Amino acid sequence: MRVVVQRCKDAKVTVDGAVIGEIGKGLMLLVGVTHGDTEKDAKYLADKIAGLRIFEDEAGKMNFSVTDTGGAILSVSQFTLYGDCRKGRRPNFMAAAAPIEAQALYDYFNRELRGNGLQVETGVFGAMMDVSLTNWGPVTLILDSQG
Repeated sequence: MRVVVQRCKDAKVTVDGAVIGEIGKGLMLLVGVTHGDTEKDAKYLADKIAGLRIFEDEAGKMNFSVTDTGGAILSVSQFTLYGDCRKGRRPNFMAAAAPIEAQALYDYFNRELRGNGLQVETGVFGAMMDVSLTNWGPVTLILDSQG
């Protein structure tokens, strides 16, 4: 699994003009699933993200996690994280997991985040979504369960 983590002041996702998920201060997550990913990968990343210290303390050091700050999470599925652009001009998405497999792990990942005591908002799996956020810092990290 691969997750793009963005520390944000606010974020929202809309589908067909309707707001589906919205948060204030917290983390915006773009979540991709590849072949061979398991619940172990999803749990590892959920636990890592819940404890990831990327919020600043009073001294300006990144010492607090989203859990510590009481922030929320907006989690959006994104198969394009596994797009391969090395050949030609059109991305190849063969490394992305099939939708049924990907949705099951994406849902499990979100349940694990909630199990860490986090408020988790989501988009709609497989839908065309508009995502907006105010990236705070900016702070953007890429986590991968495979290495």
